[in-house]
This record gives sequence, C-alpha cells and structure tokens, in this order.
Amino acid sequence: MSFKEVREYAPGDDVRFIDWNVSARIGHPYSKIFEEERELTVMMLIDISSSELFGTSYGRKRDLAAELAAVLAFSAVANADKVGAIFFSDKIELYVPPKKGRQQALFIVREMLGLTPGSKGTNIGAAIRFFSNATKQGCIAFLLSDFLDKNYEDALRVAGKKHDVIGIRLYDRMDKELPNAGLIQLMDAETDATQWVDSGNAYVRRKYEEAFFQRTAYCAEVFKKANSDLLHLKTGDDYINVLRRFFKSRVKGGIK
Repeated sequence: MSFKEVREYAPGDDVRFIDWNVSARIGHPYSKIFEEERELTVMMLIDISSSELFGTSYGRKRDLAAELAAVLAFSAVANADKVGAIFFSDKIELYVPPKKGRQQALFIVREMLGLTPGSKGTNIGAAIRFFSNATKQGCIAFLLSDFLDKNYEDALRVAGKKHDVIGIRLYDRMDKELPNAGLIQLMDAETDATQWVDSGNAYVRRKYEEAFFQRTAYCAEVFKKANSDLLHLKTGDDYINVLRRFFKSRVKGGIK
C-alpha cells in the first residue's frame, strides 16, 4: 500500500489512519488515504553452471533456460512490471537490478545468451541468499536450474516467507535414463570427474533412473517445506502450455 492523499475524516474511517498533524493544523480530523500498489517486480535466478550445457536431441538445458527467461522477461514488460536477473554458478556471475522496459528485457536475454561463467559449479543456496539480501520488497522470483545441488533448504525457506518463489527444474531425457549403448564414459561437467559405466546392464540403467527420481523427490520436498511451487520441464517440452496451465491453476486456487 502506498500513500495517496489526506481527506476530511468520515464516519467509518479507521482511526489509526488519522493524520494528527494535519488535523491539528486545520482544526478538523483528517484521514490518510492509501492505494494498493499494483506494480510487480519479477526476478529471475538463472543457473549458468556447466551442467546446464548438457543436452541431447532437443538442445541444451541452458537453451531452454534462455527461452524461458525471454518469455518471462517480456511478459513482465507487457504488464509494465519491473524485471531483473541474477546469473549464478557456484558464485554470483552477474546481478541485473530490476527495471522496466523493453531494453531491460533485451539486455537480460543478451546476457543469458552470451555470458560466460567464471566457474563451473553450482551453489543454489548462495544465489538465493544473495537474492534475499538484494531484494527488499516482496516480488515474484523464478529460479531456473537443473537443481544438481543440495543444502539450499534454509535459504529457500527464508526467501519463501517474503517472496513468491517458483522453481523451474530443467532436465534432459538423458538426465533421467541411460541409453542401452554398452560401455560408455560419463563425465561430470562441473568437476570433470569421469567414470566408465556399463549402460548395457539393466541394473545400472535402473539405478541411474532411481537416482534421478531421488533428486526429484528431494527438490519437491524442499519446495513444499518452503511453501513454494516447483515445475519440471524437459528439453523439448511445450513449455508455453506448461506455464499457461500452471498460472491458470494458481488463479483458480488463489494467488499467494
């Protein structure tokens, strides 16, 4: 709520909003009038760690994140809202303070496409804490990541008390399932560690898939405890329809 004006007190006005200074000066009681602030601030926390460069037949996870960032940024512009971004790996790579306007959205998209991170790892907790410290006013925050990290529960819970946080978990089909391709070498994009895996073994493929669903369950539980929403998007998905259904469901269920 923001202050609009003062007017002469009328029966039914909240006495807590009487402006005593004006009332004493004029000799009659006057009330402060407030109006609801409709302008929103949209912040995007975008993971640009090395694991986001992974992708198979439908492009990389970072490509999907770039498209989502563009859609969200220009949607904010269309609503005359402010939009900002935090690009992070295991450190804050770039902070773009929220502003209005098409040029702001274009700048964020250009940085999303061209920014080279100085580090390979992921630290979601540090990114959320930076966001909480940098953003004093409540806002809508989209956290775009593959969430190949842990120990961000406390940071998310604190942010969720003040902001409307929406996680968008990005994954590739091969994050979930290994192809039946015999002996293959896997490399961790963030640590460069390598491991030989017999993908022709059904047990190995099943354990790989189980690990994916364990991460899924962990993310879901963390967001649930923080009273925040979490979406799952696979590269190649029709993300526009997924977002549309999500926001329609929030309207029906009542926006936070």
